[in-house]
Amino acid sequence: MKIDYANRDACKACSLRSRCTQSFRRVSGLENEAVVDRMAARLAARPDMMDHRQNSVEHPFGTIKQWMGQNAFLMGRLENVCGEFSLIALAYNIRWAITLVSVTGLIAAARA
Repeated sequence: MKIDYANRDACKACSLRSRCTQSFRRVSGLENEAVVDRMAARLAARPDMMDHRQNSVEHPFGTIKQWMGQNAFLMGRLENVCGEFSLIALAYNIRWAITLVSVTGLIAAARA
């Protein structure tokens, strides 16, 4: 959420007002800007973490979009979207397990 802040009294009393603006200045920022700043600082300290995240976390989402054709959710309301994504994630995980251990290995593991 974007927050706008304006202090007209401070602008009227400011010695730089003639160089700044004719009316008053408005400063805007995000509601959770402190969180964004902390994340940017963490990323600047360890830039390799973004590469790790792209390799481990974002790959499943790209795969789901590509081979399942899931560019958007079909359902409305958060509760329904959560259910739809759970089914998509389950299908992805089953397909990945089949790739790793084959169908017979997956059936044997399910019976154990």
